[in-house]
Amino acid sequence: MGEEAKEEFEPKIIGFTCNWCTYAGADLAGTSRKKYPPNVRIIRLMCSGRLDPMFVLKVLLNGADGVFIGGCHPGECHYIKGNFYARRRIAALRTILKQFGMDDRVGSYWISASEGDKFAKTMKEMTEDIKKLGPNPMRGKIL
Repeated sequence: MGEEAKEEFEPKIIGFTCNWCTYAGADLAGTSRKKYPPNVRIIRLMCSGRLDPMFVLKVLLNGADGVFIGGCHPGECHYIKGNFYARRRIAALRTILKQFGMDDRVGSYWISASEGDKFAKTMKEMTEDIKKLGPNPMRGKIL
């Protein structure tokens, strides 16, 4: 892909966020009028620990260029251990994605409800990182 095409490319990023922390941080970013790319689509989960790795694989196969996973800071989970479960699932998922060269397309972050600035900054950085990678090469392919 040429440099001009990469400049025009706007990645589709799906965000799986914890209801109690990262989703609230995203909400704070919005109400505080913090600017972040409009190409991020958020799916709210009650806890990042409830994220099934198949959800991530499914959205990548359905055309998402990147996946953002956001949860509470370790030790601050509303459900006590949810983010520790999420961390283990994400590590296992990365092992699978690495085999396909897709591990750079998934980012996991711990963002609290009071970190609207951090959410906006993270979304900008992730969008730029995915732009550098270009469109998802696995789009529409069956594993």
